[in-house]
Amino acid sequence: MVRLAPGIPIIDITHLVPPGDVRRGAAVLAQTVPYLPSGVHVAVVDPGVGTARRAVAVEAGDHVFVGPDNGLLSWAVRAVGGARRSHRLEARELWIHPVSHTFHGRDMFAPVAARLAGGLDLAEVGPAIPVDDLTSLPEPVSRMRDGYAEGEVLSADRFGNVQLSVRASQLSELGVNSGDTLAVDLARRTLTVPFRETFAAVSPGELVAYVDSAGFVAIAVNSGNAAQRLGLPPGAQVRLARFKDAFTR
Repeated sequence: MVRLAPGIPIIDITHLVPPGDVRRGAAVLAQTVPYLPSGVHVAVVDPGVGTARRAVAVEAGDHVFVGPDNGLLSWAVRAVGGARRSHRLEARELWIHPVSHTFHGRDMFAPVAARLAGGLDLAEVGPAIPVDDLTSLPEPVSRMRDGYAEGEVLSADRFGNVQLSVRASQLSELGVNSGDTLAVDLARRTLTVPFRETFAAVSPGELVAYVDSAGFVAIAVNSGNAAQRLGLPPGAQVRLARFKDAFTR
């Protein structure tokens, strides 16, 4: 990218998305892009590389997203106002040759993104495709019930902190404040977890719920790994309530 677009700054966000975890990549991208300048964003979590899955460039707001059409881009595209136009990457003269069957990040996505950042019009990357035809990940469950919030596990980071699809504002609707205790229902068990502002507000090894940097409720273990301890994979259903208002079965 530096060779093809010299002088254009590159911000490297992360290489720590678990292999093949499209949901985690989508969450990181969607939660990062509001803090980034206008530009071209390359995202590659691509277990279908080399198959019939499409390679696309999508314009949304004042951003362009380049990557596989497997849902990875969809949450970020929605976060900045929705897709205005999209094109399939088929202009082979923009790629690096020979093209590896298993490394489209290097040979297709990066060079096309560099050329777009350098001023290439989006229409030059390949034929237009209807924005409604782009692959989208389902929106995470996040809703209010009578006395509790219902959501799911969005993702877990490398520390094992478990991000839920429940926002801080939803806990406020339930009257939950820092210092309270949450009842966390995990379908087969209900835990009581202190709701605090940061990890060290509890002793090492203890569970804590808090509001993370993206404004979502998360569960962690101070100096430990909550994802491993609780066995909560992405998509696992959860319910949150104030402990004194805890749901009954």
